Amino acid sequence: MFRDYSIRAGAVLAFLALLLTACEPRQQVANPPAAEKEPQTLSENDRADALFARFFEEWVERSPSYQTYLGRKTNNDKWDDLSEAFERATHELHKRQLAELHTLDASQLDADRALSYELMKQELSERIDDFKWRLHNYPVNQMRGEHSAVPSLLINQHRISDFSDAMAYVARVNALPDYFSQLIDSIERRSDAGIVPPKFVFAHVIRDSRNIMRGKPFDAEGDDNPLLADFKSKLEALSAEQLDTEKRQQLLEAMEAALLNSLKPAYEALIAHLQEQEKSATTDAGVWKWPEGAAFFEVALQRTTTTELTAEDIHKLGLSEVARIHDEMRAIKESVGFAGDLRAFMDFMRSDEQFYYPATEEGRARYLSEATALIDAMRDELDRMFLTLPRAKLRVKAVEAFREQSAGKAFYQRPSEDGSRPGIYYANLYDMKSMPTYQMAALAYHEGVPGHHMQLAISQELEDVPKFRKLGGYTAYTEGWGLYSELLPKEFGFYQDPYSDFGRLAMELWRACRLVVDTGIHSKKWTREQGIQYYVDNTPNAEWDAIKMVERHIVMPSQATAYKVGMLKILELREAARDKLGENFDIRAYHDEVLKYGPLPLNVLQRRIEQWVSAQSDSV
Repeated sequence: MFRDYSIRAGAVLAFLALLLTACEPRQQVANPPAAEKEPQTLSENDRADALFARFFEEWVERSPSYQTYLGRKTNNDKWDDLSEAFERATHELHKRQLAELHTLDASQLDADRALSYELMKQELSERIDDFKWRLHNYPVNQMRGEHSAVPSLLINQHRISDFSDAMAYVARVNALPDYFSQLIDSIERRSDAGIVPPKFVFAHVIRDSRNIMRGKPFDAEGDDNPLLADFKSKLEALSAEQLDTEKRQQLLEAMEAALLNSLKPAYEALIAHLQEQEKSATTDAGVWKWPEGAAFFEVALQRTTTTELTAEDIHKLGLSEVARIHDEMRAIKESVGFAGDLRAFMDFMRSDEQFYYPATEEGRARYLSEATALIDAMRDELDRMFLTLPRAKLRVKAVEAFREQSAGKAFYQRPSEDGSRPGIYYANLYDMKSMPTYQMAALAYHEGVPGHHMQLAISQELEDVPKFRKLGGYTAYTEGWGLYSELLPKEFGFYQDPYSDFGRLAMELWRACRLVVDTGIHSKKWTREQGIQYYVDNTPNAEWDAIKMVERHIVMPSQATAYKVGMLKILELREAARDKLGENFDIRAYHDEVLKYGPLPLNVLQRRIEQWVSAQSDSV
C-alpha cells in the first residue's frame, strides 16, 4: 500500500512493481499460521479493524527500509530482501490476506469500515493480479534505485540517538555487498526477460554511483564523504553521557572501514555489472519493446490514474489541455504588452536574466529563503480554504549534492509516523536555469501548502483510520491534489504578478504535455528526441528540464499522467458540487471531504463526494 513511498523515501518500489505491486517486502518470513478463531463476542467491525492493522504490520515487517522511513528502529541494521524467493513469498502473503479478508461479512460493516474493506480488497487484488508484471521495471535508473536510496535513507531517515543506533548504521553499510549482490541478480533477471534500460540510463546511474565514493576516506584530500559527514554530525549531536569519547572514536573508525571495505566493493560490483549490460542496450525508449509491453502500459495507466482511461484517451486529453493553456498564456502576454507571438514570449521567459537567481551559494540561499517565505505567507491564509490543518511542521531543503544531478525538480517527503521528523519540501537547485522565480510560488504551493504537506500530513494524522490508508497512496489522488493546489491560491487572490501567474500556467502546461509525451513514448513509439522536442516547442521551460522529464517518462511509464488526470477530476467534482449546492457550497467543507478519508482512488473519491453533496442537499 506504499505507492507513494518513493514520493516517499527514496527506498525503492521498483516502478510498477514499484507502482503496481507496491513495496515488495523484505525479510524472509514463513507464512504465519492460520488465524485463530476470533472470540464470538467480536463484532465484524472489530474483526475488520484487527485484520486491517495486522495486514499493514505484516507488510511493514517485511521492509526494514520502510520501518526506518516510518521512524521505527526495528531492524535498523538491515536492508530489504530483493530476492525472487522473497517476491514469491510476498505474493503468497497477499493471496492469504485476501482470503482472510473475504471471511468478513462486508454487509455488517459500518460505513468507515466498509470503505476500508473496499480499498483493502482492491489493493490486494491488484497486487495479486500484477505479480505477472513484477519484472516490468528498471531496478536502477536516474530517478530511483537502491544505488541512490541507500545514502538517502541513511542520511535522511536513519536516526542516531545512542550507541546501538550508530552500530546499526555501520552494520547497514557493512551489509551492502550482500544487498547489492541481490540487486545485481534482480537486474539480471530482467535482462534475461528482455527488459534492459535504454543506453542513456547507464551514464546517469554509473555517475551517481561513483559520486557515492567521493571524499574522505576514499580520497586523501577534500571534504568528508557525505555518509561519513552525516555519521559524524549525528555522533556530534550526542552528549558525552550518551556516547563517551572512546566509543565515539571506535564508531568513526568502524564507519571509515565499512565505507572502504564494504560500500566501495559493493558499488564497484554494481558499476562493473552495469558497464557490461550497457553493451547490449539500445536507444529504444518505450515499454512497447518489452514482452507484452503494450498490455503492461494500459494496466500501468489504469493503476496510476485509477480510471479506465486508455493511452489514446489520455493522449487526446493532453493535446486539448495544451491548446487551452496556450490560449490563457496568450492573454497574459497581451496584458504585459509583449509584442511577439507566444513562442517568442516563451523564449523571453526562458532566457531573460530577471527571472533567475545566480548559480551561487547566495543565489541558492535566496531561493530557499523566498520559497520558505511563500509557504509561511500561505499558512496565514489557510483558514479561508480549510477547516482542518495539519499539526506536522514543514521544512524547505535543497536536494543533496550526491543526487541533485539526477533528482527531479522538486519533491515532498512526508513526516515520520510519530511526527518527530517534519515534512520536507526538496527544491533541486543544481541547475538554477531550471528554477525560474516566476515558477517559485506554484512549486512551493504544490510541494508544501496547500499541496502535499497539507494532504499527506493530514492523512497521517487522521484518527480511527487504518494505517494502510493513512500511510498509503494513489498517485492520481496525491499528485492531482498537488496540481490542484497550484490553482487554488489564484482563486484566493494570489499570483497578482502576471509573470507569476504565467509561471502557474507554465507548470500546468508542463503537466498537460506529460499526457501527450508519456503516451507518445510508450504507446506511439516516439523516440527520446521526439519527446524532448515536444516540450521545447510547447513550453517555456529550459531544454534541460525537457531532457530530464522525457528521461523520467522513459523509466517511470504512466506515472506522470497522474497529475493532470487527478487535478481535472478534483476540479470536476468541485464544480459539480458548487452547481448543485449553490450558495450553500462551502469550499472549506469540500476540501475537508476530499482530504478526510486519506488517499482514495478517483472512482471512490467521486462516489464519496457525490454522497456528500446529496447529504448536504438533503440537510438544506
